[in-house]
Amino acid sequence: MLMKILVIEDDTETRNYVANGLKERGHTLDSAKDGYEGLLLAQESRYDLLIVDRMLPGLDGLSLIKKLRCSGSSVPVLFLTTMCGIDDRVEGLNAGADDYLTKPFAFSELDARVNALLRRPRATVEQSVLQAGGLEIDLLKRQVRRDRQLIDLQPTEFRLLEYLVRHAGQVVTRTMLLENVWDFHFDPKTNIVETHISRLRSKLNIGGQPDLIYTIRGAGYMIHETV
Repeated sequence: MLMKILVIEDDTETRNYVANGLKERGHTLDSAKDGYEGLLLAQESRYDLLIVDRMLPGLDGLSLIKKLRCSGSSVPVLFLTTMCGIDDRVEGLNAGADDYLTKPFAFSELDARVNALLRRPRATVEQSVLQAGGLEIDLLKRQVRRDRQLIDLQPTEFRLLEYLVRHAGQVVTRTMLLENVWDFHFDPKTNIVETHISRLRSKLNIGGQPDLIYTIRGAGYMIHETV
């Protein structure tokens, strides 16, 4: 059975070795050389498996997987790393990885573990369509509709709306948005959130429809579950 696989590995030789070997098995491969690029690809495309190095530049593999799990993703993850201690393995598995293979490795073992993960049933079924307040977000097609009318969003606008809808009925603070949409763990002292909220509102309020995104003064933003 063939899969779409994302390899997130900063070492060019290892990344090419893994990608080329899996392509020869017939799988479709994408690759990323750092954690932030890998996280963006994993969030914007649907993969059957992620193969992730733990020691990545920018965003380490452990933090990357934690962010994916917190967002509701159940995509299988195989850690590929030189960190071979028992505590390292436990930490990786507890972060949300499904398997753990240490370097150096034989490709035959990697191939066997990939096939084993493919055969393993998902613990949960990922929700592919989100709905709130007349909005419908198709996570697989990366499409947004309001009252069945298609709305064209940029990738950051899509992530922002997805986060708000996943928390429909709850107040979402500016800090939460900075951390989960932009991955900023500090205040950039700009109006980046406000600017994107304004643009998103203008795109969602097609035909003079009422606002879906409410500003909760002194607290943050909220999308109601129904309107």
